[in-house]
Amino acid sequence: MEPEDAVMQIYHKAYVYLTCGPELLVFIEPDHPNPDLQVPGGTLDPGESYLQGARREFVEETGLSLDIALESFADQDHIFENVPNCLDGLHRRRHFHGRILQKPAVEWEHYEMTPSTGGPPIRFRLFWLDLFADDAPAETRFFQGFGAQLETLRTRMERQSNGRH
Repeated sequence: MEPEDAVMQIYHKAYVYLTCGPELLVFIEPDHPNPDLQVPGGTLDPGESYLQGARREFVEETGLSLDIALESFADQDHIFENVPNCLDGLHRRRHFHGRILQKPAVEWEHYEMTPSTGGPPIRFRLFWLDLFADDAPAETRFFQGFGAQLETLRTRMERQSNGRH
């Protein structure tokens, strides 16, 4: 009898790509050496839908409440192995897009009080990036696959922008 293959843990995740005009809300963790860009979101609680999880995680990570429509625009499976401060396993991600007409601030800091990996609160520095600027960061500047959705998001934003005229 052969030993069974280890079953990979699956984590259900939801993320919010919030845009204001051509800009995307992103954050970095100033107290960690990893300078990669991230978008708000994280692990679903038991019994929580992807949309509910996206809204809750957004509030936890930004300090902002969202009273806007969020539309699912991409799904992604991403495997984490030995990534510091991340849960090893398959991260089954659903990405949501929301649009606001006015930024609440240009930049701010917020602490996530209940990280999914446990431990002390995590400090986030949130700010906006122009996705259409000549010097817009490449998808490789985003943490662990978050940049893979940027082209789909840009196309979606252009389509919505053109539809308003």
